Amino acid sequence: MPLPFLTADRAFDEAAADDLALPFDDRDRWRRPYRLGPWRVGAAALVLLIASYMLAATMIIALAGTTTAAAACLVGALLVIVCALRLLRMGVWVSARGLRRVGFLLTRTTPWENVVAVRMVQQPVRWLGLPRTVQGQALVLARKDRSEDDLPPLLTTHNADFLARFEAFDRAADAVEVWADEYRGG
Repeated sequence: MPLPFLTADRAFDEAAADDLALPFDDRDRWRRPYRLGPWRVGAAALVLLIASYMLAATMIIALAGTTTAAAACLVGALLVIVCALRLLRMGVWVSARGLRRVGFLLTRTTPWENVVAVRMVQQPVRWLGLPRTVQGQALVLARKDRSEDDLPPLLTTHNADFLARFEAFDRAADAVEVWADEYRGG
């Protein structure tokens, strides 16, 4: 079964070899301009492992116990699976319509007309999304209607996708900047 969110930047890798900035014919489709990092994939795999144990417990409870307890355990397992899938979906997505930041609970879309600039800055960034900050690089979005300080960075060198993958961060930041330069207004 193909999982397009895991292999989203294959076309970007091929385009890098051909020196193409925006390698897609269908630019209206939302796509992630980078591959998922090993930390994010590992965390999702661990969550899915927990879900498999919960599903096994559901089967045992259904065979030996009550159906209401088995149903509750099944609902819990399904919620854990949904959390793992949402964890894999998190990140920055681009299309001709705008830039989309997908978080665990919220998804925010910014049309290219509202984007003033997308640039890389050196600043303290959160390490793997935890409260601890370290010095690193971040790709930040400047919008017409909001202050730059109000918005979290789009990508950082120390998030779950780019920790210890500096070349991948540079490629992803360049790809997002190219999309912004291509489509933003003014």
